[in-house]
Amino acid sequence: MNAELVSYGRRVAELAHEHPDKHAIIFLPQEGTVRKVTWRELNERSIQIARLLIDCGVQRGSSVIVGLPNCPEHFMVLYAIWKAGGLAIPVRFDLPAPERDQIIELAKPAVAIADWSPEVKHVKQLTTADLSATLDRSTDALPDVIPHPGKAICSGGSTGRPKIIVDPRPWAKIPGESSMALRNGLSPGQVQLVAGPLYHQSPLVWSHEGLFEDHTLILLERFDAKKAACAIETYRVNWAFLAPIMMRRIILLDDLAEYDLSSLQAIFHTAAPCPPWVKRAWIDIVGAENLYEGFGSAENFGAASIRGDEWLEHPDSVGRPRQCDVKILDESGTEVPNGVVGDIYFRPFKGSLEDYYYYIGSPPVRTTEDGFATVGDMGWVDDDGYLHIADRRVDMIITGGANVYPAEIETVLTEHREVSDVAVIGVPDDEWGRRVHAVVQPRSYSDPPSVGELNEFCRERLSAYKAPKSYEFVQQLPRDATGKLRRRSLVDERSNGSWPSMQWVKERQDER
Repeated sequence: MNAELVSYGRRVAELAHEHPDKHAIIFLPQEGTVRKVTWRELNERSIQIARLLIDCGVQRGSSVIVGLPNCPEHFMVLYAIWKAGGLAIPVRFDLPAPERDQIIELAKPAVAIADWSPEVKHVKQLTTADLSATLDRSTDALPDVIPHPGKAICSGGSTGRPKIIVDPRPWAKIPGESSMALRNGLSPGQVQLVAGPLYHQSPLVWSHEGLFEDHTLILLERFDAKKAACAIETYRVNWAFLAPIMMRRIILLDDLAEYDLSSLQAIFHTAAPCPPWVKRAWIDIVGAENLYEGFGSAENFGAASIRGDEWLEHPDSVGRPRQCDVKILDESGTEVPNGVVGDIYFRPFKGSLEDYYYYIGSPPVRTTEDGFATVGDMGWVDDDGYLHIADRRVDMIITGGANVYPAEIETVLTEHREVSDVAVIGVPDDEWGRRVHAVVQPRSYSDPPSVGELNEFCRERLSAYKAPKSYEFVQQLPRDATGKLRRRSLVDERSNGSWPSMQWVKERQDER
């Protein structure tokens, strides 16, 4: 089988040979001039950087952490890692030191590529200046290698510590034969908008899927609704992955009607529930048959998808399972009838679960004896076999398409000297879908710490998107006799509008 596969490193070399002066990436920074990268430059720079990595000890099976923001170098570095046979682990470029160090401890990378200051002492760090210094290295082709594995994604965990989700499959494919891409409107030769951060699963995977299929990427340094709409018009974008919060912000542009979006052939969205009115607005723009939604996880062993015209017939569904079986089980492991909510379990058609993922820093997901597995999502299946999402068994908060685990934030807040107890929950929010909300029991209810102080405390220790966007002070958190927090009651009270009376409610509504 491997003889039929083409490595990502080889593919970029093939396309550089076919049309060296065609643009592979057009980078739109927040400020400054547009930067255009040809296929020749992408291939040659990845070779030069790969030679540096090999000199640093990177080889088959080596892990390399990449802590760069959205920029052309992000792609050059990942292709360099793959040309050297390594495993690429993208992380948020501005990770707080404690979180960053935990990931490094788990990954045990040969090299970390980032502009972290001060430099991390217990791993070799290469900066963008080091990358620039490779310009005089040879661009002669390196031996072709298929990384196995080639990609991993970092995630939070229910214990409050991060984990690494590794895709163990060969990091290679056959050009033009991605059934998943074809089902989501992606085809060879398109112009693709990359609007999300490259340390997230979907922007990372779909941008490299696009490059493999000879796309020109229009890469935003950071998402901005107006810049995204302008890029679609200016560069005649054909395909884009957009998280629902991005879709919403574009739709709410006051001058949206002034942009020509007619070049769009397909939009794919996932990562969080999409408000029906937002989905219908995008159907009006691209057509129902050109709007695609997916539901799955970075573990890759099961997914569902649906097209806009199907969705109109099955509102609120995320579609039918694709290349997998699905069943809904109750807490005892018994399969429930259609229409009844339970845990969502998937089983891939081919291979075993170990062929699709493994964790570093966490035990495996829950499984059944017959090979089904769940990552904690809850839902139900209708009589036509369409999957509907209900909630999550675990307390993970999906805010703006990002996954946030309350335990991690609670651990940080309980380190504050004036915090006696805390519960972090997700509450409804028109902008983010769910807002990270901290219910704080202070040591002194009459003289609690200021929100500014708590906010600064969290921002020093957590990524910005994980820090609470609102705070509430209560005299006593609802815990039972064993000390277990009745989190569900907190969520329900605040979700249905029946907020309990309290002396202190403080909120901040800043952007990420």
